[in-house]
Amino acid sequence: MQKLLIVGCGDIARRLLPHLLGHYRVFALVRDPEQLAFWRNRGASPVLADLDQARSLQRIAGLAEIVVHLAPPAATRTGCANDWHDTRTRSLLAALGRGLSLPQRIVYISTSGVYGDCAGERIDETRAVRPATARAHRRVDAERQLRAFGRRGVVVSILRAPGIYAADRLPLERVRQGTAALRDADDVYTNHVHAEDLAMITCAALRYGRSNRSYNATDDSEITMGTYFDLVADRFGLPRVPRLSRVEAQRQLSPLQLSFMSESRRLDNQRIKKELRARLRFPRVEDGVAAAVSERKSSCS
Repeated sequence: MQKLLIVGCGDIARRLLPHLLGHYRVFALVRDPEQLAFWRNRGASPVLADLDQARSLQRIAGLAEIVVHLAPPAATRTGCANDWHDTRTRSLLAALGRGLSLPQRIVYISTSGVYGDCAGERIDETRAVRPATARAHRRVDAERQLRAFGRRGVVVSILRAPGIYAADRLPLERVRQGTAALRDADDVYTNHVHAEDLAMITCAALRYGRSNRSYNATDDSEITMGTYFDLVADRFGLPRVPRLSRVEAQRQLSPLQLSFMSESRRLDNQRIKKELRARLRFPRVEDGVAAAVSERKSSCS
């Protein structure tokens, strides 16, 4: 049985683990000692290490044939060009490169933010990256590091994920607070993937992902941000949020909120369907939100 190392043990890793057990001997890189029992009790072998502490990564050299890299880049303070490097991925690859043998395969979850603003165009993976934020620049840096590592004979597959949602990952608090969205004339297209589907796509990439290949890990929806908020509000019986013009939004909203309203694109997902043979459980946002409503009703009954 091959050994598989999960790096970045958050929500997607927890959803992914049941699909891996029985197919791989799973190791989980954990930086919080309090999480060791959680992963051990669920069938994984936890490894205490921290991507921000390079010396702690010595144990993972040569540990596993397969690596699933889910860890985001570290946040930085200044946002300047000097901060556009993903030091965590650099430390991870340096540790993996010190083993007697390299991993056979790495699957990395990146972000669709690497494309930047596409003015609402429908785009596929051949679109050149044009990151507009510091966090997107760091993701591009991670992808480049991984591609270079892949040229050493490692199959590297990159999943570019958009907004990840689930029953416990909906913008309910924002809707309840009435934080405004853009009016239809100024609104932006957003892209989404259910957390369960992203875990499934990751499994598919482990099996079918091609070498140094990127994939838009998104659902079939073509929905604007305001429409998404309206959908959540309507399904949960909440008032819809107010709508603003872009000029009004620039006066009233925070820079962070505005940053999510500055990019518009529609991702094509044919590559995950044709090459990874992905079959989405929630092909549209409407499907996932409806399931979330049912899930919450069941938990309250």
